Amino acid sequence: MKRLQYLILIVSFLILPTVAGAEAETDYYAIFMNSKKIGYAALDRVVVAGEVRSTQKITMTIARMNVPVSITMTETHIETIDGRPLAFESMQDMSGFIMKVAGTVKPDGTVDVEVTSAAGSKEQSMLWPTGALMSEGLSMLQGKKGMVEGTTYEVNAFSAAMLNALTTQITIGPKKKVDLLGRVVTAREVKSIVKNLAGGITETNYVSDDQQMLKSVVPMMGMQMELVTCGKAFALSQSDAVDFFDKLLLSAPKPLENIEKAKSADYYIMPTENRKLSFPHTDSQSVRPYGEKGLIVTVRPQSMPSGAAFPYKGSDARVLAALKPNRFLQSDHKEIIDLARRAIGNTKDTAEAVGKIERFVCEYIEEKNLSVGYASAVEVVRSRQGDCSEHAVLAAALCRAVGIPAEVVVGLVYFNGPGAGSGNGLFGPHAWSQVYLDGRWFGIDATGSPRGFRAGHITLGVGSGGLEDFFEVITNLGYFRIVDIKHDPDNTLGIFVKAVK
Repeated sequence: MKRLQYLILIVSFLILPTVAGAEAETDYYAIFMNSKKIGYAALDRVVVAGEVRSTQKITMTIARMNVPVSITMTETHIETIDGRPLAFESMQDMSGFIMKVAGTVKPDGTVDVEVTSAAGSKEQSMLWPTGALMSEGLSMLQGKKGMVEGTTYEVNAFSAAMLNALTTQITIGPKKKVDLLGRVVTAREVKSIVKNLAGGITETNYVSDDQQMLKSVVPMMGMQMELVTCGKAFALSQSDAVDFFDKLLLSAPKPLENIEKAKSADYYIMPTENRKLSFPHTDSQSVRPYGEKGLIVTVRPQSMPSGAAFPYKGSDARVLAALKPNRFLQSDHKEIIDLARRAIGNTKDTAEAVGKIERFVCEYIEEKNLSVGYASAVEVVRSRQGDCSEHAVLAAALCRAVGIPAEVVVGLVYFNGPGAGSGNGLFGPHAWSQVYLDGRWFGIDATGSPRGFRAGHITLGVGSGGLEDFFEVITNLGYFRIVDIKHDPDNTLGIFVKAVK
């Protein structure tokens, strides 16, 4: 199960604007989770030879089932004095798995990008996102819009980590009293909603009169993360490794007998607060309303038909995209290609090839542990360790390498046994893959938990292996409960499992 990357993404997308006229100095913030300090953020702005260089550094430690995982992320924006983008750099270090991105923005709007990871360095070209601003441009725009209560506007904030712009709605609120580690000040409340992420991510920022961020609060998965301005000594002081594993688990109403053999399962889901739930429709999952606010999510696993050949030769845009290599699924890398050929042998049938890859990945990853932050496919090939997301990423990359369209799926999976609480079983965050053949998408689970993809898998999001895919989990987990479940444990009888209310 994967927990770590949800926090990484939330932190990396926080907009921490510097003051346009600030001197070359560093601002520090302590990062808190569940009222415990887990790390710090450092922010600086330097003007050299007519260029503005703004850098954010975030470092923290998370514990997953008592296994500490260190994270360091740095993002630098280089702009002209008037806020025109020139270049950017990004570095993600997740327990030693490092990925760097560097880009140069040309006057014609094209961007030369170099991505460096365990797979080596790879150059690519992209178009600068329309209207995207970096740190200095955002700070200047905020200065023009002012801090009058009720003002609302949108910005396109560029993220080097995502190589894309995030459309964010800014709303200026009232002045409020804010506690800054025991020091109470009056600050302007500014709400930011990142609209083009799953479900929208809402930040509540508290800003001084000179537009310096003093505090930021981000609710997620029923918890709360805070960034609070502080001195350097406190920011760099020892932090706790907060273990939040139990916060990510969802209790089942009753034990689900033989869920791995069920033809289907209906999950009756209700929000725990006044918010709209969002679950995707897939070829294995349908969603319909339940009462005024709830949803019924039906999971119906499908058997892959034999006889379909690969590689895929169709023209569907989404399916073609699921064949392309990217930063996390390096399906064009020699080590991935060689391993994929080794996995499938001489088979020509798509379903047979997928089954072989699914089993191969399960056996190939020897160390099943939580010590890996989030590894790319090549890193998994070399380390042969990881949890569910490493299985999902490697399986998808191997499929793409032989011409089988594949995506990475995030969601929940049911499990029972030791550590599963009261005996009813639990649903925990999970990652798996899905492949395309014969006009449909079919789920596969290389962790074999249990017997591959089954009715106990609830999909929350689908993507291409990027960290942004996991926002689906952030915006849903902690805000709903499963109140009823209907499933067919032996493929013959429909049994109604009702929650004890």
